[in-house]
Amino acid sequence: MKSVVFTLLVAGAAGFAPLAPSHLAPSSLRSDAAAGEVMVEEPIEAAPAASTYTPPSIPSGFCRGYVGGEGPEPMIMPGFGTSKNFDPFDFSGRAPEWVPWFREAELKHGRAAMLATVGFVAPELFRIPGEQFSVAAIPNVIQAHDALPDSMIQIIGWISLLEACSFAALANMDGYDRRPGDFGFDPLSLYPKDEAGQKERQLQELKNGRLAMIAIGGMVTQATITGHGFPYV
Repeated sequence: MKSVVFTLLVAGAAGFAPLAPSHLAPSSLRSDAAAGEVMVEEPIEAAPAASTYTPPSIPSGFCRGYVGGEGPEPMIMPGFGTSKNFDPFDFSGRAPEWVPWFREAELKHGRAAMLATVGFVAPELFRIPGEQFSVAAIPNVIQAHDALPDSMIQIIGWISLLEACSFAALANMDGYDRRPGDFGFDPLSLYPKDEAGQKERQLQELKNGRLAMIAIGGMVTQATITGHGFPYV
């Protein structure tokens, strides 16, 4: 008798228990089996793990704290304030994520201009062998562009090759292990090891590059207008 009562109590309590999901309920399985259908449980996919990637933070300060914003104070520029942190069109404020590319472009143009100033003056002092390169054939260096089209094509080809070799470095710039303009090229080990020395060397290169960009523009303009060689006056 006690066994019968216990069984009835358990059966009554089961009626108030939460129902199992329909695709797992035994009654559902039995009814489907009775109808001749076989149910296959689909595997439950685990929730994707939360991404652990943290985007690189943008350093604070003008132009991410890069060198070159100091300016020759106290030089007042009418309408633009002072030369310190000179950015009259607010490129660094409107597009802070592009600041590394701006600095990369500035350094590349500065380096090209420094080479150009040397390359523009050197042929005035000496010429490489070859009748087509002689002073008689090309009195002024500014005329070499039109007088030597094959040489110009070769120069463009070599420059294009160097540009193609830099694609991988450009893709590994912002937020990774490369600073703008840093190609790891230092065969003479001239780059200082300490941070203060590195910033000083970076500033030297940047200022010389900026001066060279202005200089090569002036040299070409004066050579074109006057038709004279160095010093183009």
